[in-house]
Amino acid sequence: MSPATPVSTAYASSTQQLQSVLTATGIEKAYRRGVWPARRSLTVLRGADLSLAHGEVVGLVGENGSGKSTLMKILVGALRPDAGTVSYDGRLGYCPQEPIVYERLTCDEHFELFGRAYGMAPEAERRARRAIYESLSFERHAATRSDQLSGGTLSKLNLGLALLADPEVLLLDEPYAGFDFDTYLKFWDLVGQRRQAGRSVLIISHFVTDEERFDRIVQLRDGKTQPRDGKAVA
Repeated sequence: MSPATPVSTAYASSTQQLQSVLTATGIEKAYRRGVWPARRSLTVLRGADLSLAHGEVVGLVGENGSGKSTLMKILVGALRPDAGTVSYDGRLGYCPQEPIVYERLTCDEHFELFGRAYGMAPEAERRARRAIYESLSFERHAATRSDQLSGGTLSKLNLGLALLADPEVLLLDEPYAGFDFDTYLKFWDLVGQRRQAGRSVLIISHFVTDEERFDRIVQLRDGKTQPRDGKAVA
């Protein structure tokens, strides 16, 4: 997992979207499979649109293979679309579905490394780290190497690194996989705090059980986004 910063001028912050903190329009993506002459193209996204307003919590759902993670990677700049535009206002925090960490580093060392990458002052990083440990209850693992963490604690570290710099937009790909119920509730407490602070959260999941926790739920189907009522996304 790389620190969540703007990755290129194509993804520069936009002040034109006064109501939206993140806007994606007409996103298309196809993958090439095989070798010539049997090479074929698999189209995943066919003009997907998505926007997040300040202080909004949005769920993005879809079947396995529908392109949810592909769209998320495009939003954070880890993958280039074949067509379409992405603009955002502020810093992005990204929590990938599969944690990408350094096996020989402890939790503390990960936070220190990412804090430097974010350009955080050392004391600000330490304050944020302590708050994350307390919120997700894994301070006792501060000196534990990541290759010795349980799956649930590794998921906490993965989420904590995305939260560290208090990003305006938090993009989470299946963030609570491996959480026990107590941690799941703590996760939603954190999301609620971010909503109250005017921060935006996009959560990808293959299914949603607690719909009342979201402001909107968007479905990805046939390469396009639509609200759960089936109408096209404006």
